[in-house]
Amino acid sequence: MNPKSHTLFHFTKSKETLKLIFKNGFWPRYCLEDIKWVSQDGADYMAFPMVCFCDIPLGRISDHVGFYGEFGLGMTKEWANSNGLNPILYLATDNNLSSEMRALNTHAWKMDEPHKESAKKTMRYIYMHIKPTDGHMIVEGKPLGKEFYQESEWRYVPKHEEIEQYLKKNEFDDQDNLDIQNRKTKDNSSLKFTPKDIKYIFVKTDADIPDMINFIQQDLDHYPGADLKILMSRVVSLESIQLDL
Repeated sequence: MNPKSHTLFHFTKSKETLKLIFKNGFWPRYCLEDIKWVSQDGADYMAFPMVCFCDIPLGRISDHVGFYGEFGLGMTKEWANSNGLNPILYLATDNNLSSEMRALNTHAWKMDEPHKESAKKTMRYIYMHIKPTDGHMIVEGKPLGKEFYQESEWRYVPKHEEIEQYLKKNEFDDQDNLDIQNRKTKDNSSLKFTPKDIKYIFVKTDADIPDMINFIQQDLDHYPGADLKILMSRVVSLESIQLDL
């Protein structure tokens, strides 16, 4: 088995969300990230706008879809590269590299204006592509231990003058504010694709396939007929393939 897939996968928990992705593109939303490894201002979490993918081979995708959802898309890596996606850097908590990354952040804070603010922004954007090999993510309001390294994550992190680079945890926990900020990312930084960029359309069970086929025929009819036929051929249920993985 290849250690990495040649396809990037994005999974979600509902078929309706999958349909919205087709209509609007991938929506970058603010996600809380474990930043304890940075040791900055005593903050444990900070939220960054992102869309996450993985290149885990299908042969070991079961645990991933069990956690993130059983509806999704498999996208070509050509599409990923042309849209600025990048595999993230995993750092062990205590080693020379993580120490040097923290030192870079310290150097940025010590710079004189006008260079200080731009240096801080650069460091934050780098941090948006770094995760600890092991850490915690917030699930239903509670921290859950997770071995992030196993996720083989690629990430799309938008850069746009109309959106906030990050949210502090209290800003993220304010639902009204979070909705406003997420709306800005949707309006300014949604990640678009075309039928040729799709290799797989995953649904949970065989019973979900007819509805997805109907959706493609009725709601995506602005695409040429040949593209629609290709899309319909990409639909596969996890129920049917997991027995063979």
